[in-house]
Amino acid sequence: MRDVAKSANAGFAQVGVDFPPPIGGLIKRSFDIVGALAGLALLSPLFLMIALLVKLSDNGPIFYGHKRIGRGGRIFSCLKFRTMVPDGERVLAAYLAANPEANAEWIATRKLKNDPRVTRVGQVLRKLSLDELPQILNILQGDMSLVGPRPVVRDELEIYGSAAVYYLKSRPGLTGLWQVSGRNDVSYDTRVAFDRHYVENWSLFQDIRIIFKTVPAVWMSRGSY
Repeated sequence: MRDVAKSANAGFAQVGVDFPPPIGGLIKRSFDIVGALAGLALLSPLFLMIALLVKLSDNGPIFYGHKRIGRGGRIFSCLKFRTMVPDGERVLAAYLAANPEANAEWIATRKLKNDPRVTRVGQVLRKLSLDELPQILNILQGDMSLVGPRPVVRDELEIYGSAAVYYLKSRPGLTGLWQVSGRNDVSYDTRVAFDRHYVENWSLFQDIRIIFKTVPAVWMSRGSY
């Protein structure tokens, strides 16, 4: 990841500047803070209910933090409500050993349509994208934005190639152009193109429009993360 970030910074070094401030500047950051605080206040009953359900499902941790790449290549812990059993690696290994077809699917895609690690509560949370709600806290901390490219891991950012610089210009978003443009129906190259377009053409109006389009996209199961 450091190599990717350095290569991105190198492009700006050529014109004598450091890696630029996040797109949108103070206007976007102010919008993020106000929106995140409002969302936290309005959704706090739902937030607490989900936390209780996750805890009661198996008495495991409520939250899960996954290391993702932020603006400028900085690593941060992307928060989610936990949707998998605490001993997920052991459960997965046993399941793959007993199911050759699932093992082949895992080797090919690193994903499973029927993942034995996902809890019943987790299945519902993922379906409705409610497991992402704790990322409101990431927004308040300054690691994320309400709208932007979805946070990626190192291997994913390397797929961006030269377009990684556009991802690194923006704080990752709780939602984004990709989520409201048919997430499950587009290729990864198209996702990268959406992220680049968003960064190159950022406006506050575009952020507001994406936020309003996110709810129907999620309910149609096209915007699940």
